[in-house]
Amino acid sequence: MSTEQAEATVTAFMLVKTTPEWLAMTVQERVDAFATQVVPAIEARTAGVRSRFYDTEFYSARVTDVWVWEADDHHAYRLLVDALRETPFWDRYFEVVDLLVGTENGYARTYGVAPVATITT
Repeated sequence: MSTEQAEATVTAFMLVKTTPEWLAMTVQERVDAFATQVVPAIEARTAGVRSRFYDTEFYSARVTDVWVWEADDHHAYRLLVDALRETPFWDRYFEVVDLLVGTENGYARTYGVAPVATITT
């Protein structure tokens, strides 16, 4: 795999809204549902995918959570979405409001320039 391919990971910002069914569960039931229904489906269908979760219900009525998925490539991302669609996560526990998918610094690779970024210490 070339360096350019290795750097071209896919990042997806999955904007979701909780459903009444999810909110009716206890916290432990939610944890159990995710651990037994969602994670095994993802692990069985894809590799090279990482996730982070952000709560936004404090600031937005339309989107309650942002799930950030990083996939090694577009194929791994497609497998992730296929896996999620076959679980209660998709349109039962959460409404998928929007998907924002991109590659970090894609313009820099396209034009052969250094990426522009800020770093604070």
